[in-house]
Amino acid sequence: MKSVLLIATGLVLASPVIAQDELPQPNEIIQSVQEWIEDNLDESALEQLGVDKDRAQQFLTELRRRFQGTYVYDLGGLKETAMQLLPVLQEFEGTRPYAVWLRTHLEYFDVAEELRREAKPAPDKSQPSALQNPSPQLQRSVWVRELKGRSTPALADDCVPRLKQIFVAEKLPPELVWVAEVESCFNPAARSPAGAVGMFQLMPSTARSLRLSLEPEDERLQTEKNARAAARHLRRLYSRFGDWRLSLAAYNAGESRVESLLQKSKTRSFDAIAGRLPAETQMYVPKIEATLRKREGLALSELKYSGL
Repeated sequence: MKSVLLIATGLVLASPVIAQDELPQPNEIIQSVQEWIEDNLDESALEQLGVDKDRAQQFLTELRRRFQGTYVYDLGGLKETAMQLLPVLQEFEGTRPYAVWLRTHLEYFDVAEELRREAKPAPDKSQPSALQNPSPQLQRSVWVRELKGRSTPALADDCVPRLKQIFVAEKLPPELVWVAEVESCFNPAARSPAGAVGMFQLMPSTARSLRLSLEPEDERLQTEKNARAAARHLRRLYSRFGDWRLSLAAYNAGESRVESLLQKSKTRSFDAIAGRLPAETQMYVPKIEATLRKREGLALSELKYSGL
């Protein structure tokens, strides 16, 4: 059995960039992991796990820095750890939803490595070997290649027609239901340790703002309610930003963060602010674009929006 360090590490690897400044601190994640272990595993299992809080916290802090940082290449080299972690998360019922989430994000590590291989060092006398962040254009092309041979998720056949009806009813382009492939691979049980839940990975505050109940039962686990709330949220974001790339960036990184960068740069372009967004968000938007091209043969700019 793997150590609690691997479990805690994986929980951070599985964490998305949180849109409402809800990203937990490393010590909070470790505490929640240890509490779950103590509640669910016997003493012999605890001994095998070998809790080492100090080492775990140091490692978690570094991983959190990579995801929240703006340097895409920092995400490379993490897949091996993630692959070691997956069997551990899958072993226990309480952590299986995290395994679902992590599995959908393994490609981020692969693409970060591919982007590094394609990158050319920029001429800089002070840092001759430094690599500039990959451009959005390069990321879009690499994601298209990465997804070229990918088959349709098994759960999509049953889900997509029903989800498209919901999105149309909410006056949103039905093709955007493929956001769920990127978020959860259409698995309604997916759960981020940071609190995002369901097929479209809604955070608690977002869900509440869209009138979803979290207690006594979490309505985010209900596919139709999760999808309808996600559609309303995306519609609200598009009403604010008027651009699908910016709207999707805000869905992942938060409205206030995107708006602040736009104001500072005096622009309304995703490509102009991409390099200052969190690394995951920089990759998230082009991944959705590539997914739409793969599944629907459409670019984001070709989506037809019927309005509010």
